[in-house]
Amino acid sequence: MSDADADAIDLTVTYAMHDALRRELAHLDRVTTAADRDPRQVLATAAGWTLFKKALHAHHTAEDDALWPPLRQNLAGRPKDLALLEVMEAEHAAITPVIQAIDAALTDPGAGSLRLGQLADALTRGLAGHLEHEEEAALPLVRRELTAEQWGHFSRVQARHIDRDAPLLLPWLLEGADEPTAAGLLARLPAPAYAACTTRWIPAYAALDRWSPDTTAPRPDTP
Repeated sequence: MSDADADAIDLTVTYAMHDALRRELAHLDRVTTAADRDPRQVLATAAGWTLFKKALHAHHTAEDDALWPPLRQNLAGRPKDLALLEVMEAEHAAITPVIQAIDAALTDPGAGSLRLGQLADALTRGLAGHLEHEEEAALPLVRRELTAEQWGHFSRVQARHIDRDAPLLLPWLLEGADEPTAAGLLARLPAPAYAACTTRWIPAYAALDRWSPDTTAPRPDTP
């Protein structure tokens, strides 16, 4: 791959997504270890859990569909590097059942707070470990081996996934980002989306207490 290709691979969105996912894992830990409220009710009704799942699905689906396949093609004949991609996909696959188990626990009257806490710990360990592994091993490989055209395709695929819930996911992605990162993310938006994000979506998101329970919703063990 040429130096121009490497320069064209801007990982700003990827690192912003990873930072946001880590931020939400910290929220999940606080919810599932709080002694003053039922964590099952919080997760069953709070917007934070739903947004976390949507963002993670968008990110991992884009990688599985549009990042690992072209990278695998470029790495033909390099078994050590190809094995790393298999590990990346296996780590993705291992996370999904844990999320499904958490959702199942929220509707199971027999699954108490202890079980939910154990599952949340498993999700945090699995996802945090994966994000670190990806940053240390896979992203340097992406920068070295993916062409600018291939990276551009992946970026467009990921953007399409995020755009499905853009009024919430874009402010979610921007929350806590430093000024250069936020400016870089906003600069990617078309003018109409930029105007909507800065004038409507961000203020609406700021008013959302996303990790508090919706007290109007039924409890998980309510028929």
